[in-house]
Amino acid sequence: MGLRGVLQSALAVAALACEAMILSGPSAQQSPALSIDPDDIGGVVTGANGPEAGVWVIAETTDLPTRYTKSVVTDDQGRYVIPDLPVANYQVWVRGYGLVDSPRMRAKPGQVLNHAAVLAPDARAAAHYYPAIYWYTMMKIPPAKDFGGSTDIPENITQDRWRQRMGNVDCIGCHQLGQAATRTIPAQFGHFESGEEAWMRRIAAGQSGESMTNRIAGELGGVPYRYFGEWTDRVARGELPKHKPQRPQGLERNVVVTTWDWSQPNKYMHDLISSDRRNPTVNAYGKLYGAPEYSTDLMPILDPKTHTVTNFKLPVAEPNMPVSLGPGHAGAVTPTTPSAYWGEEVVWDTRANNHNSMFDDKGRLWLAASVRGLNNPDFCKKGSDHPSAKVFPLERSSRQAAMLDPATMKYSFVDTCFGTHHPQFGYDADNTLWFSGTGQVAGWVNTKTWDQTGDAQKAQGWAPFVLDVSGNGALDAWTEPGKPVEAGKDIRYNPGSGPYAVMPHPADGSVWYTVGVFAGRPGFLRFDPKTKLSEFYAIPKLGIGVRGGDIDKNGVLWGSGSNGHLISFDRRKCKGPLNGPSATGEHCPEGFAFHRYPGPGFDGFEEFSAEASYYTWVDQHNAVGLGDNVPISTANLQDGFVGLKDGRMILMRVPYPMGFYAKGLDARIDDPNAGWKGRGLWSASGDRTPWLNELGKGARPMAVQIQVRPNPLAK
Repeated sequence: MGLRGVLQSALAVAALACEAMILSGPSAQQSPALSIDPDDIGGVVTGANGPEAGVWVIAETTDLPTRYTKSVVTDDQGRYVIPDLPVANYQVWVRGYGLVDSPRMRAKPGQVLNHAAVLAPDARAAAHYYPAIYWYTMMKIPPAKDFGGSTDIPENITQDRWRQRMGNVDCIGCHQLGQAATRTIPAQFGHFESGEEAWMRRIAAGQSGESMTNRIAGELGGVPYRYFGEWTDRVARGELPKHKPQRPQGLERNVVVTTWDWSQPNKYMHDLISSDRRNPTVNAYGKLYGAPEYSTDLMPILDPKTHTVTNFKLPVAEPNMPVSLGPGHAGAVTPTTPSAYWGEEVVWDTRANNHNSMFDDKGRLWLAASVRGLNNPDFCKKGSDHPSAKVFPLERSSRQAAMLDPATMKYSFVDTCFGTHHPQFGYDADNTLWFSGTGQVAGWVNTKTWDQTGDAQKAQGWAPFVLDVSGNGALDAWTEPGKPVEAGKDIRYNPGSGPYAVMPHPADGSVWYTVGVFAGRPGFLRFDPKTKLSEFYAIPKLGIGVRGGDIDKNGVLWGSGSNGHLISFDRRKCKGPLNGPSATGEHCPEGFAFHRYPGPGFDGFEEFSAEASYYTWVDQHNAVGLGDNVPISTANLQDGFVGLKDGRMILMRVPYPMGFYAKGLDARIDDPNAGWKGRGLWSASGDRTPWLNELGKGARPMAVQIQVRPNPLAK
C-alpha cells in the first residue's frame, strides 16, 4: 500500500473514533476540562497514549469574504482554545510532529470539539509534515578539498561562498527549498535520465529562469545541478531526514496564528505594512497594505476587521514606460522556458515594482516604487546645481518613491535620483525617510520639506560613503575606491552590491546599513548625516555574510547571518579607534556575537543551523508580546519566525499551509490596554512562488498575524 493509501486508512479509522467525541449544542458550551466563549472553539486532543501536547489545532473557513484560518497549540494536557473566531462554519483538524492530519470536522464558534490524534503509520508519513529545513539538510555540501580549482567548481568560489549562495543570499532569497514541491520534480516537466538533468530544466523555468541559470550555470559553473539532482534522487528513492523536529515548547505553545488570503494565485507579495515602527499604535485596527514587487501593479489591501480585500492599482508617472522587468531586474519580461505551473503565461507584469512600504506618524504610506524608467532627470546629473548632484551626480535609478494617503487614496510621485529598496523613518524632527538600495550613496527624503513644498527635488538628498581615513573627524577630499591612500585624504567606500537594509539609530541620529549582501565585503556600514562620514565593520569570517537587519533602542545591530546564526553588533564594545588608518573593517571583532538559529545543519556543518533567514526586525516596543527590544528573524526554512528572548530562540511556526515563507515583518499595537489581543506581528507570505506551498496551484498569497498570549488557553 502506498503512502496515500496508508494515510487514507489511518484517517478513516480516526474519523470513526472522532465522530463519537464531538460535542455540540448548548450543553457543549462548557467542558469539565476547559471553558470557552461563544466565539471560541476548544477541546482536548487525545492520542493512543493520552493527551497530545504541543500539536496544532487548525480552523479554516471559506465562508468569509476571503479564506481565513486560525491555529493554536495544545497545552501539556492536550487542551486547546481557538479564540475570537468570526461567525462562520469551520473545518477543524489536528496536525503535529509524529502524527498525520486528523480528519477535518465541521464546527462553529461556541462548540467544544475533541479530537483523536492520528499516529503516523511510519517514518515517511511523519516526515511529510516536517519543515523544509529537515529535508533540505539532506543535500550535500561539497567537501573543502573540492574548492580552490581542483575540481569543476570555479576557482574563485570558496566553500563559504557556496554555503552563502545555497542559503539566504540566492536560492532561499526568493523561495523555500526542501518543502514537498521542491524536494520532488514536477511531473509536468516530463521524464529525465537523472535528477541533475531535471534540475537544469527546472531552474530555467519561468520569468526567473534567466537569473537563476546565470547564477547556477554561470557563477557556480553548473556544479549545483549535480548536488540538487543527487538530493532529489535520494528523496525519490525513499531516503528520509535523519533529524526530527521537536514539538513546540514553553512560549511557543502560546502562539496564535491567523491568515487571510489576498491577491491572485499567479502573483506574489514581497511584504506588507501595518504601522509606523517608531510608534506602533499608528493605524490601530487599520487596513494592511501589500507590496507586490515584480508581480503586479495591484496592491492588495486587507481589512482584518471585515475580512475583505480590495485592490489599488499603483500608477506611474510615465504611462508608456516599459515594465520593470528584464536587464537590471530580477525577472525577465517573458518566461525563459515554460513553467510547470503556468506554462508560457507571463505572470509578472509590473511597472510600479513596489518593493516595500512604510507608515509615517500621520498614517500615510511611503513606498519604494518605480514612477518612471531608468534614466534620471537632469537635476540628478552632472552639471546640475542640486547640492548632492554637485558632490556625486547620479545618472540612473531603477526604483524611486511614492506616497499614498489612505484617507483620500491620493497617490503622489516622489522621483528620487537614487534607487530605493527598504524605507525606514529616522527619529529626527524632519521625519527623514531613509532608503536602502541606494547604490554607492546614502539617500534620503526630508518628508517635512516634502509636505511644505511638494517638491521632490528640494526634499531629497544623497551623499557618497566616505571613510575618515585621516582620522580628523571632518569630510576631506577623498581617493576613489581601490586607489592608493593619499596623505590627508579620506577614501570613498564602495559597499559592493550596495546598502540592503537600512537602520536609523533611535538615539544618536546615525544611519546603519547591511552591505555586501550579493557582492563585496559583507558587513555593517554607518553613515553620520551631520559629518557625512561613514564607518565600516566587516562580518567576521565565521558569519560568512548577512542579509536583512535592524537596530534596537540601544543601538545594537541585529542581522540575518549566512551561517545560520543571528548576528549582533554593538559598536559600544569596540576597544580601538573607530576611524583613522587602523579602521580597516576588521577593527572591532569584539563588537560581534553569534546566536544560533534553531534547526539542523548540513552534514559536516552541524554547529551551524541551515536556516537561511531573509530578514531580521527588532520589536522595540513589545508590539508582538515577547518583550521590548526582541529581535525577530524570518525562519524561511521553518515556516515562520524566530525571536531571541532572554538568550533563547522562540520558534513561531505557521503550521498551515506548509511552505510559509516571509521576507519581512512588522508589528502593531491596536490597543495597549487590551493585553495580548491588542498586539501582534504582521507579515505576508513573501516567496515568489506561492503555488509551491501545500495548497499547490491556486494558492494565493497570505497576510499573516501572529499573537503571543500568556498561556495556551487564554481567550
